[in-house]
Amino acid sequence: MLFVIHAVDKPGHGQVRADNRPDHLEHLKAHSEQIITAGPTTSDDGSEMTGSLLIVDFSDRAAAERFAAEDPYSKAGLFEHVEIQPWKKTFP
Repeated sequence: MLFVIHAVDKPGHGQVRADNRPDHLEHLKAHSEQIITAGPTTSDDGSEMTGSLLIVDFSDRAAAERFAAEDPYSKAGLFEHVEIQPWKKTFP
């Protein structure tokens, strides 16, 4: 089942993101078979990362929630909030 995970960074937490990025990337690599696409959201001018957006494929919501909770960014308290929604690909 596909899910969109949208996480918004807490303001002023750029250093938390930078400090935990290597572990975050390892977490993504460890789940590469479940990740359809992933990347940061940015400020309008692209100079700052402001959050994360992932489309993932897990058996159920609980598995997607576990994946999100185990993300080193989440464990470090980077996110102001995280939204997980079922998603249906329709195009292309």
